[in-house]
Amino acid sequence: MLLNYINWDVSPDIISFWGITIRYYGVLFAMSFFFGYLIMQKIFKKEGLTVELLDKLTVYMAVGTVLGARLGHCLFYQPDYYLSNPFEIIKIWRGGLASHGAAVGILIALYYFSKKNKKPFLWIMDRIVIVVALAGFFIRTGNLMNSEIYGNPTDMPWGFVFLRDGQMIPKHPTQIYEALSYLLIFILLFTVYNRKGTQIRHGLLFSIFLILLFSVRFFIEFIKEVQVDFEQEMALNMGQWLSIPFVIVGLFLLYRSLKIQAVLK
Repeated sequence: MLLNYINWDVSPDIISFWGITIRYYGVLFAMSFFFGYLIMQKIFKKEGLTVELLDKLTVYMAVGTVLGARLGHCLFYQPDYYLSNPFEIIKIWRGGLASHGAAVGILIALYYFSKKNKKPFLWIMDRIVIVVALAGFFIRTGNLMNSEIYGNPTDMPWGFVFLRDGQMIPKHPTQIYEALSYLLIFILLFTVYNRKGTQIRHGLLFSIFLILLFSVRFFIEFIKEVQVDFEQEMALNMGQWLSIPFVIVGLFLLYRSLKIQAVLK
């Protein structure tokens, strides 16, 4: 009966040579920065900003993303292990990145960027979330290529049997659900920016991003397998608990942005 489903047996490795392995996940992660840079380049050019400022922003983004994602995984999902083995934290090549940690890392990094370069924090976030949504699409596609972070068993015809991970039961391909959702969020944000440009009230795009992306993450978690053992006894898993504050902040920023816009009218 497995012929009714999709047997997924794709190798996560693209090519190996001289002891070096190039993997889909790494390539897709790099693509998120590459295409993100190109999009931000167009935005900066449209608003008369320099490439030098964009290069500085890219460095802050890269550092905040990687450090935040790694520390988020270590502290949110496996704190006992990593606090007992702190040197394991730096072994990022062994895997273990958390999107919520990346979000926190980006917020902190860009807050310092805004202070150092005298640009409004919400102005930066309104533009950076456009490419962050696109990055989410690439990263979840990388998770699919790694046969990881999949969903619960399903009898739907689009269920995936992740053979490389030893799974013989069709599972929800939650990586695809999230990837497509993030791609649609990117299209929405980019379309709104192109139509409104600098007329957008500070915080509006950022609020839409927070509400939509973390709501998607919250609901998809209901059909996603638990990532760590301690989540087995939780009514809501760690990903859901971490999503709630971001949605609340998004709702507050949306209310604030629309209220200010109403007052100005």
